[in-house]
Amino acid sequence: MNNKGRSYYLIPYYLWIALFVIAPVLLVVYYSLFDLDGNLTLDNYANFFTPVYMKMMLNSFWYAFLITAFSLLVAYPAAYLLTRTKHKQLWLLLIILPTWINLLLKTYAFIGIFGTFGPVNSLFDVLGIGEQQILFTGFSFVFVSVYIFIPFMILPIFSALEELNLSLVDAARDLGASGWTTFRRVIFPLTISGVRSGCMAVFIPALSLFMITRLIAGNRVITLGTAIEQHFLVTQDWGMGSTVAVFLIVIMALFMLLTGSSRKGVRHEK
Repeated sequence: MNNKGRSYYLIPYYLWIALFVIAPVLLVVYYSLFDLDGNLTLDNYANFFTPVYMKMMLNSFWYAFLITAFSLLVAYPAAYLLTRTKHKQLWLLLIILPTWINLLLKTYAFIGIFGTFGPVNSLFDVLGIGEQQILFTGFSFVFVSVYIFIPFMILPIFSALEELNLSLVDAARDLGASGWTTFRRVIFPLTISGVRSGCMAVFIPALSLFMITRLIAGNRVITLGTAIEQHFLVTQDWGMGSTVAVFLIVIMALFMLLTGSSRKGVRHEK
């Protein structure tokens, strides 16, 4: 098939990108140029650099970093053990199953689990610790977010570990390397592509969380996603909400660009 024939098959792809990626982004940029009265202005962009929004941005990065870090700490050992167990496909299915459940249902389930009369507080009463305020805290927000995102961290790391050449691990052990040294110098560097993919799959959506901040953290955790929701649904300031969304899109694009560049660098080194 010649190149001209192949290009026809790409037309639906280009249309999809144009209609559902480029057009929405351009629409958001367009709305960001208007104030509450419908006047063309750049004040929204100036207002973004005030302390209020800078604090929201720092909060977004901090919590996205925490969610990504804890997800990685749990996901890497889990993925490693998964490659060593029997019935891998069954275990993978069990890991993927929670992603099929509606996000709102999972969030409400944790409201019941962490609530005043939930099983966690009941266990605390049995242990003599007493009732604790678990909901509406930063801890509950990070915990629930890690639970939701952890399958997206496990899967790419599992794939990278499955592709690992075990003869290199055996060679390191034969040369006298300890288990920790083998992991640090051989296993982890060879699976870093899976770690990067998992971190990207978790960090980017974690930046824009808003529903969990409202239901689990009780709006005590304020992020850029929360600001966008408030401007569009409460204050009706679509211009400022769009401006925050534009900066969020730029941040995500830069993160993807930096991650992609580092992955290319690893391939060139190889």
